[in-house]
Amino acid sequence: MICGMEYERNEAIDLLGRTPRVLDAWLRGLPGGFWRGDEGDGTFSPFDVVGHLVWNELDDWIPRARLLLEHGERRAFEPFDRFRMRERDVGKTGEQLLDEFAALRAQNLDALRELVPSADLLDRTGRHPEFGVVTLRQLLATWVAHDQSHLAQIARVLGRQYSDAVGPWKAYLGIFRERA
Repeated sequence: MICGMEYERNEAIDLLGRTPRVLDAWLRGLPGGFWRGDEGDGTFSPFDVVGHLVWNELDDWIPRARLLLEHGERRAFEPFDRFRMRERDVGKTGEQLLDEFAALRAQNLDALRELVPSADLLDRTGRHPEFGVVTLRQLLATWVAHDQSHLAQIARVLGRQYSDAVGPWKAYLGIFRERA
């Protein structure tokens, strides 16, 4: 059974620090077809996911944490454009995005250690433009879950590249039944 865990800073930093290494091992050097495959209209390819993660490092997690700590509920987070990377990353390679993501994630984890040195800040509140009042704990836990969600998405996209090739075994492979 899956049980919900509370956000714990050091565990979260450990998981967040692994994501660039997982993506690098998984994606660097893959042929372009693997980088650009997706699950249909409105979905992300692995290239899109890495670009999206870069954009989150630039414009989401740490900027929102800083805003929350500085202004509390008085100032709402700016809405986040989930698809901004499609304009931003034109002409880039997947390997360039992997390098950019790794560098930004390392900087942001250092910033997180500095911004939230202890658990007593985690219950501070801010304002999300859609959800209303949220805590720093929720924002930071979402950062971890967001990474894991996109890793699962990449696993599905990569596995589904062989959906026709597996033949009758498709019936036994859950990756072909589930959809995000």
